[in-house]
This record gives sequence, structure tokens and C-alpha cells, in this order.
Amino acid sequence: MKENINQLWRIPFNTETEPSKIEIALRERIKELNCLYGITQLAERYSNSIDELLQNLVNFLPHSWQYPDITCSRIMFNDKIYISDNFKITKWRQMSRIMLYNEAIGDVTMFYLEERSPEDEGPFLKEERALLDAIAERIGAVATRISYEQELIETNKQLNVEQKALQETNTVLRSVLARIEEEKKSIYMDVQMNIDKIVIPILNALSLELQRPQRKYIEILRTNLEEIISPFARQLSKNALSLTPTELNICNMIRSGMRTKEIAQMRGVSSATINRHRENIRKKLKIQAKDINLTTYLQSDIWIEKN
Repeated sequence: MKENINQLWRIPFNTETEPSKIEIALRERIKELNCLYGITQLAERYSNSIDELLQNLVNFLPHSWQYPDITCSRIMFNDKIYISDNFKITKWRQMSRIMLYNEAIGDVTMFYLEERSPEDEGPFLKEERALLDAIAERIGAVATRISYEQELIETNKQLNVEQKALQETNTVLRSVLARIEEEKKSIYMDVQMNIDKIVIPILNALSLELQRPQRKYIEILRTNLEEIISPFARQLSKNALSLTPTELNICNMIRSGMRTKEIAQMRGVSSATINRHRENIRKKLKIQAKDINLTTYLQSDIWIEKN
């Protein structure tokens, strides 16, 4: 939508034709321009502190009014008050509100210390009213920007603190995981040593004392103990997580070369039950539709690559 240019002019064109009055009007306009320029400079100089900006601004403003020698100013912002050096409250005043987030949070007020002839707004000019409103608007804009920047700084500080805490937590976690891994290795080595040095020799000695039919049980027991400390049981458990403990045990028996009837006799179940287990094992290892011998498959490393 196109703006109405006439509405953008806060101050009507001066229609004076008398040279002396034109000169006075020009001087006033120059002071007003200098005031707006000075506010911009102060806002850049104190870009991170609204407090320092207002402390300096309150003594700068009186120089831009028609009678600077008898002008003082006051800025009220939130719960703080800033006053010029020669401040005194009088009945000759001109005020404009400061807005922040669409709420009034203070005001800028100009005072004349002495009475002067009436103008457009008491002793004040209409141009001074427009200037005062512009000053209040600038203060609100600068305060909003500083508020946003301070919030951003605080947010970044909090993020940095949280990031540092997360890094420290990750470091501690990695250390804990490393210790757990070392403990697992130590436990595994202890188990392996006990089986190799204590259990297996006992089984070997026991096997010599038993009859041939009974030695089969010793062989199965020895095979299972060896699997505990071999990669097969660990890799099978990792790559076929859906296998039940019973199915894992049957896998060990099949891999040892036992037939279905022998496994059924050892487990005290029917051959049909073992055959159902075999089918379930083939499905879980994803070889049910392939022409692959289960014994050969479990004895090889093919399943490690495929699962």
C-alpha cells in the first residue's frame, strides 16, 4: 500500500516570509537535526548500556530547545530517573512516553525554568513536540535492541555452560565405558583361564574313567565350555538376537555334529520337537528358503557375514 506523503510530515512547512523569522526558524531546525544526530551518535557509543546512554542524553537534550539556558530535562525509564544538571520541576513542561514492547515504561519530559510567551503547546513549539516524540521513540527502539542483545548474550552464556557440562559428561561416560570394557575383558580372561586350566583337565580325566556311551556327554559338555570362550557363542548371540536360550543350546549341539535323534534323547523330547526348533532356527538365521545344510552353516563363518 502506498503511503500518504502528507502524513509523514510531522512538522508543517514554515510559511514565514520575514527574513529575521526565517533565520530563527532555520536555527531551530538545525538544533533539532543536531539533536537527532547526537542521539544516534550516543546510541552507537553506548550500544550495550541503556543506563549510560540515558545519563548522557539527559544533559544533551536541553540544547535543542528554543531557550536552552532555562531548559532542563528528566528521563524516567523503568524504575530509574535521570535528570539534567540544572533540573527543577516547574509548571512549564512538555512530556512524551517511552514505549517498550508496546508498553509504556517511562517518559521524557522537558521543563522551562522561567515563564515564556505562549506558543503552540504552552511555551513550547509544535516542532519541539515532534522532536520530543521522536526522541522518546528512539529511546524505546534502542532499549528494545539492547534488551534483545542482552537476552541473546545470556542465552549464549547458558548454552556455553550447558555445552561444557555435556562435554564433561561425555568425557566421564567414555571413561566409564572404557572401564566397563576393560572389566569385561578381565572377566572373560578369568573365565577362559579357569576353563582351560581347571575344568577341561577335570573333564579329560573324567572321560578316561567312563564307558564309551557316557563319554559322549563329556564331549558335549567340553564342547559347550569351549564355545563359551570361543567367538561362536558371542557372535551368534550378537547376530541372531531373536534366538531363544533353548535354540542357542540346540545350535551348539548341531554344530557339534549331533543328529536330531541324539539331541532329542539328550533333551528328553521327541524328534518332531527338535525338527520344529531346527525350522525356527533356520527362519531366524534367514536361511529357511535356501538349500543350505544347517550343520555346515553353523560350522562355517557364512552366517557371520550374512547376519
